Amino acid sequence: MILIAGDTGNFGEITIDFLISKGVALSKIGAMVKERKYGVELLSKGVTLRIGNYNNYASLVEAFNKVDKLLLIAENNLESRAHQHENAVNAAKEAGIKHILYTHFIYKNEKANSLNDSLGQSYSNIEKIIKESGIAYTIFRNNLYTDILPVFLGEQVLEEGIFFPAGDGKAAFALKKEMAEAVANVLASEGHENREYSISNTENISFGDIAEMLSDISGETVTYNSPDAATYINTIVSAGTFKEHANFLANTGEAIKQGEFYSEKTDLEKLLGRKPTSVKAYLKQFYFSKKSEMTTA
Repeated sequence: MILIAGDTGNFGEITIDFLISKGVALSKIGAMVKERKYGVELLSKGVTLRIGNYNNYASLVEAFNKVDKLLLIAENNLESRAHQHENAVNAAKEAGIKHILYTHFIYKNEKANSLNDSLGQSYSNIEKIIKESGIAYTIFRNNLYTDILPVFLGEQVLEEGIFFPAGDGKAAFALKKEMAEAVANVLASEGHENREYSISNTENISFGDIAEMLSDISGETVTYNSPDAATYINTIVSAGTFKEHANFLANTGEAIKQGEFYSEKTDLEKLLGRKPTSVKAYLKQFYFSKKSEMTTA
């Protein structure tokens, strides 16, 4: 059985949908949830539910029974993640799981003051635990989702331009669904043991590039203004953004500026068997398809 653990409502569920579409038998696909009520939709698809809690070691051993491949998707809770995932790896070893596949994000620890340093260190520690377990592993290092760009750009980007503190930094943004499809392709096939894959697009894009793309698509000039982090936070908080969310956006912008999401290589195209969707194609679809439909209606 292939068991998806860690995020059955988003990346994990998309991965499951791809496994089903690729013809993997439903009897061989499972999803781990904390409580049965969280897996109603998955049950309706015919997926097997396993009940397990990262903080309850015994429940993990039971959930992992007769599982061959475990997809462990990184949790967002930094404080508890390391302990929870260590529990999961130890339980996987006790249950006899043959292959752990682990998804997290592309990480460069080149600067001691990197805003991603503590987060990246957490991921690295989990990787170390997986590799030292003796279980065959596959590591996916995912770049930023292309799908998150509208959060950074805002609804009025075509009228107001881009206001985001990423400087000239570049990232190889890729669609979440294509990342999940690549992971599903690996899960549904063999020969990926003890491999590490860079899941990034084939092109690194800056927000200046994005401004040019939007200008080219719309025929209007879209500007890009990169303020310092403090100015950015104060500006969007004054406009109604919660401080915690503003900090997250500013930190992400700073990480992009520092080159944390610049990718020098990618395995996504190889794992998909085709070119990933470009940022420009996504922007055209997201910002202009609805407007076009309204115009021609």
